[in-house]
Amino acid sequence: MATYKKRGYKPKKEKVVKEVEETFDEGQSTTAEVFNNLDEAVNKSEEWIEKNNKPLFYGLVAIAVIILGYLAYTKYVAEPTERQASNELAYPRNFFDQAGTSAGVAADSLYNLGLEGGDGKYGFVDIAESFSGTKAGNLANYYAGISYLKMKKYSEAIEYLSNFESDDEILGPTALGAIGDAFADINQSKEALEFYEKAANKTNNEFTTPLFLFKAGQTAMELKEYSKAESFFTKIKDQYSKTDQGRDIEKYINSAKYAQ
Repeated sequence: MATYKKRGYKPKKEKVVKEVEETFDEGQSTTAEVFNNLDEAVNKSEEWIEKNNKPLFYGLVAIAVIILGYLAYTKYVAEPTERQASNELAYPRNFFDQAGTSAGVAADSLYNLGLEGGDGKYGFVDIAESFSGTKAGNLANYYAGISYLKMKKYSEAIEYLSNFESDDEILGPTALGAIGDAFADINQSKEALEFYEKAANKTNNEFTTPLFLFKAGQTAMELKEYSKAESFFTKIKDQYSKTDQGRDIEKYINSAKYAQ
């Protein structure tokens, strides 16, 4: 029997080998192109560096000078100044603490000594001014503000407390709440409410938060913003029911509801 063979037939093996060779050649070409591009980029970078070596050198020197200057300033200026300010703060704080357990004229006298200082020692006012930018200087603003508030010098209290900045869980909201108290005492209820809200929202704890929510609620009632007052009192009920402000909060909620 005769066998039939197709014209032009090539074994599959030869086809595969050819395809592999073509792919290899293409890969070699691509790789060579990549290396050529890399060489070109490197050459351009080297040329740019050679051309700009002086500006680069001066730039690096400038950065080094800045870093070393900052480290030197921190070690030889900032840290000693901070220590000095902290040491100075101890003197007026002693009067401030004594005033907290006194009353009337005696308390005012002690607060004034804390503010003004004596015997060659700085008071809170001097420390806040002379050591502004330090932690102790910032803290002096707080003590000065509270001292003025206790002495019923409200504009001074607001000024110094406004200069105090803190993320402390207690001091931060207490300072804002104290500004609210100062405004409340001079019958600026709208401003008082603003700062009571800020104080209540500053941090979340069971001491300052319900206290200033309650003050905000009472102030909102005075301003006849009854819906807002209800929301403050309700928040105390929902989140701080076990605090002093939360124990009888239901009657305040009802008062706000019935007033609407």
